[in-house]
Amino acid sequence: MAGSGKTSFVKKFSSYLYDKQDNPYVINLDPACRDVPYLVNVDIRNTVNYKEVMKQYKLGPNGGIVTSLNLFSTKFSQLIELLDILSKNTSNLCILDTPGQIEVFTWSASGQIITEALASIYPTVLIFVVDIVRSTNPVTFMSNMLYACSIMYKYKLPIIVVLNKIDIVNHKYAIEWMQDFEVFQEALEADSSYISNLTRSMSLALDEFYSTLKVVGFSSVSGEGTEELLQLIKLAGEDYEKNYRVEWIRLRDEKAKSEQLEKARKLKSVLKEEGLGSAVALVTEVGIGREVADIYLKHPANESSDDSEGEETPFKPADKTMKESFMKFLQRHKEKNIEQKNTMSNPTTSGTSDLTSPGPSTS
Repeated sequence: MAGSGKTSFVKKFSSYLYDKQDNPYVINLDPACRDVPYLVNVDIRNTVNYKEVMKQYKLGPNGGIVTSLNLFSTKFSQLIELLDILSKNTSNLCILDTPGQIEVFTWSASGQIITEALASIYPTVLIFVVDIVRSTNPVTFMSNMLYACSIMYKYKLPIIVVLNKIDIVNHKYAIEWMQDFEVFQEALEADSSYISNLTRSMSLALDEFYSTLKVVGFSSVSGEGTEELLQLIKLAGEDYEKNYRVEWIRLRDEKAKSEQLEKARKLKSVLKEEGLGSAVALVTEVGIGREVADIYLKHPANESSDDSEGEETPFKPADKTMKESFMKFLQRHKEKNIEQKNTMSNPTTSGTSDLTSPGPSTS
């Protein structure tokens, strides 16, 4: 929740792990965060420029955050590869600091992609940070609990509610409200507004949620509650292995299967569009007295050939008359060539009378 001290919580919790030589792998997923006060291994701001996204796409603050996360989620597989290497060398915790606006991450496509990618491979636990100071109002407290309940049922993962800022206000009142419905009803008596009546009716619906909810008080200033939080994270990890992993593996396999089927369907559709599907006849109708086979081209090696390999076959005249005509043509051509050769060798044998001087004319 925005303003609940989430960034301060990550700073205190990660520094505590560093002090114990149990170095965590910290990832910042808030592109709008101006300064990160803790040591970070992967920072979304190094990949996506939040202000440039707002400028280029003409977006507001929340739209810029959502779009930045969408762009980053397209490369999240590379981060998974880094986590694979880390998981082989160490069993340390990996902490992801998400944007404080619940609707920006929890109800966005990128939040779903990132959470599913992690939960389908690694034991994943959700931590919901609540501002215990502002939650002294029963209506605000109920609003926070409804948020936590909706997140748990959306992602189907174990969740821990961290009541932050217990160095300012003791969190025992919130624990009592969760455990005793009548005490919470007494706190609502002072408010007679419509929203208080709605809160009163909804508080009954959360009894089952409270019965299994893991809650811890925490101070981002003093670090109080850190050891208890680590114990709850360990229990939540065991709960994941026992009750959630099987479901996530099933969902992952179903998703992979559906993606393969969709890919095969699209490939089949493309092949049909390109003309590589079922065979069809090029010509189905021809004129009278012709066959369909007469329409198609012969082998390219020999246009007059009927053989499959395009080899030349011996010349076979259609009938005897055609053969005799062809032989006569060759004979005439041969005689003409001989006559031309004889004329060239004896040029004076013909036309001599034409070359003599003419006689005197007579009148």
